[in-house]
Amino acid sequence: MSWTDERVELLKKMWGEGQSASQIAKELGGVTRNAVIGKVHRLGLSNRATKSDAKPKAEAKPKAAPKPKAAAKPSAPKAEPKPEPAPAKPVMSAARKAIIPAGQPLPPQPSANEISPEALAKVSEIEKSAKKLSLMELTERTCKWPVGDPATDDFWFCGLPVQAGKPYCDAHVGVAFQPMSARRDRKR
Repeated sequence: MSWTDERVELLKKMWGEGQSASQIAKELGGVTRNAVIGKVHRLGLSNRATKSDAKPKAEAKPKAAPKPKAAAKPSAPKAEPKPEPAPAKPVMSAARKAIIPAGQPLPPQPSANEISPEALAKVSEIEKSAKKLSLMELTERTCKWPVGDPATDDFWFCGLPVQAGKPYCDAHVGVAFQPMSARRDRKR
């Protein structure tokens, strides 16, 4: 399928009328919705009014029209026009405010894992006696705790016997899994 001048003109016309990319793709035939969207962006046609933009304009006209009619009736008692409430501003959630543009460094985050010094000391001791297995040597009975940088030759897995029902040995389970109450209390 090629974009002939006729097809591009039809695309521009239908896009200007507010038709969706799917509708335009159906009408043109032999082209997908995504191809239509891509062509629209390459042509610079993407700046059309959205439904949310058109809605407030449509609401403003009916509100203005009834006021003069009510004032024009001679038999109606004259009443002070009630001020219309201002439209509520959307409340921004905390997650919405925290959006950081791409390419920008993240701000310092509070530590989600506050590991006790005792647990870290225990892990250091355990890692001295670890079997230092490669990925291919791991089994369902060996600790799968990774140690080191996977991009280096010094990378290995703990390999000690696992705690029942867990993928890690006793020392690494203490670091990896926290009691529910500790996590719940930290969020408050």
